[in-house]
Amino acid sequence: MSRRTESPDELVARARDGEARAIGRLISQVEDGSSLLREVMAALTPYAGRAHVVGLTGSPGVGKSTSTNALVAELRGRDLRVGVLAIDPSSPHSGGALLGDRIRMSEHATDPGVFIRSMAARGHLGGVSRATPQALRVLDAAGCDVILVETVGVGQSEVEIARLADTTIVLLAPGMGDGIQAAKAGILEIGDVYVINKADRDGADQVRRDLRSMLALAERPEGAWRPPVLKTVASAGEGAAEVVDAIDAHRAWAGESGELERRRVRRARDEIEAIALTALRERWGSVDEGNRLDGLAAAVVAGESDPYAAADGLLDD
Repeated sequence: MSRRTESPDELVARARDGEARAIGRLISQVEDGSSLLREVMAALTPYAGRAHVVGLTGSPGVGKSTSTNALVAELRGRDLRVGVLAIDPSSPHSGGALLGDRIRMSEHATDPGVFIRSMAARGHLGGVSRATPQALRVLDAAGCDVILVETVGVGQSEVEIARLADTTIVLLAPGMGDGIQAAKAGILEIGDVYVINKADRDGADQVRRDLRSMLALAERPEGAWRPPVLKTVASAGEGAAEVVDAIDAHRAWAGESGELERRRVRRARDEIEAIALTALRERWGSVDEGNRLDGLAAAVVAGESDPYAAADGLLDD
């Protein structure tokens, strides 16, 4: 006897009730580009828009997973429902997430108020997965108050998280040359909260002074948010409360100043553009299957046409 396929509305209803299996299935449909994805997004829309999205980025080795784990514990202590999207490097064989943060955050695995999902980057640059915006919508509609997005950890290409998050946390650590890396990677422009993790190590105070000095050089208009520089020892849970307080303060400022609305409109704009470009690529595939492109290329090589005229002809087709 075959099992009845659940409709998107049924899956969304179960996800709204906090059922982890339903949430997981919805995110899987997002990652796999299910044919039901349009219906799923339509069913989620009335319930989305409440969660605060917090991005965590930084160089490999700064303790992003440990910091995420500490923040989850602090947020749960404040009786908030938490979603975690941990973007991992992709397996070259299966395309799936290579590391799996659910193992690293196992202490929260049985907490019904926490949903943790590892997502594979699948070659997408910027430290996040192409499916991240839709996965955020799933967790938002499922009732998460805060969604933590932990990036891959690939260094200078991770600035894309700032276009996804309502609040971006940049993690640094002493002894890793992070003062120099901060300037190189452009992270001075994307951070809303800076956290020096592993602050029990030598050099933490120097990193903090250097970072504060660099931030002070940035020109900020009157009333602009001034990013705090905090210290934590995430492995011991030290400093997590101060980080959550800073997130709350930034959220309040962003709401009052209109920045939160601007960021969310930008995020929706990027999402719409990505969906449209994906659709165009699919249409391009059908054009490329014929001989039209080869014929145009041959005409360019023969000097009978130029690349721009050939491209115009292809678009007209």
